[in-house]
Amino acid sequence: MTTARYTQKDLAGFVTDVLVALGNPVEMARINADVLVWSDLVGRHNHGVIRLPALVARVRKGLIDLGAEPELTALSPGTERIDARHGLGQYAGHLGAARAIALARDTGIGAVGVCNSNYYGIGACYLHQMALEGMIGVALSSSAPKVAAHRGRDPVMGTNPLAFGVPMPDERTLMVDMSTAGLAGSTVREHAEKGWPLPEGFLIDKTGAPVTDPALASKATLLPAAGAKGFGLGLMVEVLSGVLTGGAISHQVLSIYNDFSGPARSGHFFVALDVRRWMPMEDFHDRMRFLTGVIAAAGGDTRLPGESRWRAAEENTRAGIPVAGDVMERLRDHASDLGVALPPPRAVAGVD
Repeated sequence: MTTARYTQKDLAGFVTDVLVALGNPVEMARINADVLVWSDLVGRHNHGVIRLPALVARVRKGLIDLGAEPELTALSPGTERIDARHGLGQYAGHLGAARAIALARDTGIGAVGVCNSNYYGIGACYLHQMALEGMIGVALSSSAPKVAAHRGRDPVMGTNPLAFGVPMPDERTLMVDMSTAGLAGSTVREHAEKGWPLPEGFLIDKTGAPVTDPALASKATLLPAAGAKGFGLGLMVEVLSGVLTGGAISHQVLSIYNDFSGPARSGHFFVALDVRRWMPMEDFHDRMRFLTGVIAAAGGDTRLPGESRWRAAEENTRAGIPVAGDVMERLRDHASDLGVALPPPRAVAGVD
């Protein structure tokens, strides 16, 4: 199947046009599009424009309100809560990170919780947003239950991704961005769609038996990463993103793919820490150079978290962002009714 490559500007423009045609205000649509396409730019295609059809479907069923204006509530000089009012999670995530940055500028540290949101993409995007402003950042998000408690069998929490970012001298943010489950939900979905066998030790059935058949993945339960450690991290994400924000908890959060009974009600949590309150940015960068130099000199094939993402961004900026043929067809189908056409590709390259 052929893959077409698009410039970041053209692909983001297309997504913006689709969202505006559905009723998203232009500035919101641009931000939502930029976040989705940024995932494709850095090689996280399972969180990029491939998600647009699912989001469009929820918009058309009235489960995502593209016209909703988030409601901000100040809780203290350094903390705020945002009610996303069932708007797109990408805009809510961008706003949450922006407000955390603004609070940290005033107080040294800013913490922002978001409730009544939707899937927000990859936390790395918001880490980079914060790092470019000289902030160490944390981004957390709850999701629909797919993961068992440690030694449990039934799903009680989402894959609850945890992300941590650090500003670097070359603006290539150091980004730790991971699921607190043994496998990310998007990875399981990709295996199921493509028929790839699943590795043993990551999913179980209702009896606790391992599941490796991708056809059974939708009925299986994920295990937390590293047993009790992953469960503890996932629980932390659930408390900060769900319990503390006043939002949905556990089974109250609905799947954007499989549950159309109501809004998704995801929660997010952002922390920005202003490095300049601790030391001049030049000193911080020197200290990070020392740390990364120690890691690089340790031998083996060591890589810093986020390094592969920046390599992908460099390649995709040069050659164009790849969009697989089946994804292109789905995008065309959803856009044609709205009078929106895909832009001409930069190149068409062989077989996926």
